[in-house]
Amino acid sequence: MDNYLNSEITTEEESEKAKGDKQNIMSKKKSSQKDIKLLIKGLSDENGLVRRNYAKAIAEVGSAALPELIKALLNSKNVIQRRAAAKTLKLVNDPSALPHLIKALTNDSDSVVQFSAAGAIAIFGEAAVNHLIIVLENQEYTEMQYGLAAWCLEFIGAKASNAIKKAAKSKNTNVKSAAISALEEHIRQSQDQEAIQIVERAINDTAENVQIEAIKLVGKLYRIESLIPTLILKLKHKNPDIRKSSILSLIQLNINEAINPLRDLLKIEQDKNVIAIIKLAIKKINN
Repeated sequence: MDNYLNSEITTEEESEKAKGDKQNIMSKKKSSQKDIKLLIKGLSDENGLVRRNYAKAIAEVGSAALPELIKALLNSKNVIQRRAAAKTLKLVNDPSALPHLIKALTNDSDSVVQFSAAGAIAIFGEAAVNHLIIVLENQEYTEMQYGLAAWCLEFIGAKASNAIKKAAKSKNTNVKSAAISALEEHIRQSQDQEAIQIVERAINDTAENVQIEAIKLVGKLYRIESLIPTLILKLKHKNPDIRKSSILSLIQLNINEAINPLRDLLKIEQDKNVIAIIKLAIKKINN
């Protein structure tokens, strides 16, 4: 019990110290580099509440804190500080940090730093799109890094619809598939015919990963009549992942016209996973 109380008192004292540091620095008309370094050092504290107080103080300092914050993000040996620096850059909200956040996403060995960097990148909207495309085009990165870059594009979505439509026409299949997925919010909000046509073409793309993303997207949207026959045709595709994606989209859209084709497919399907999804589809759509 005594240890617990001591721990609680220590945490409260640390939090009050962080608030005190913040108040002392904020009371000055302009924060010096020494002040900023003190705040940056606070990001390495093991207590999350304390780190949050320092992060808020840095956010109030604003862009003046960027050089030291970026230095901590890219060069600190303390992983806690690197994670906190990425999250704090999100609060500072200065797009000049983008190249450095991309470097943290692609170079840092710690997955939490990568996730935190992605979270910060995503808030910059259209300004981040070209940076993310460069990541998706590079064959040297991991699947997780590609996934984080794709998530960022999806988060940005309708905030940069023209840039994402352009990316959806890319010759690079990683870029194209990520951009197709990122069109969901824009199409749902605007029913943009150009974007819908991009998805229609992507369903029959030569790259199967692009087809799969387009098929998944169709299932998430409202019923687009012109795409229903194509979804049903995809039940005959040689790739089981494309068949699965098509079935799942047909379930989401509750397409009654798919019942007979699904029953026909069930008679000949050999993939166990696909068989299970067909049975689910017949049950769900019938209900």
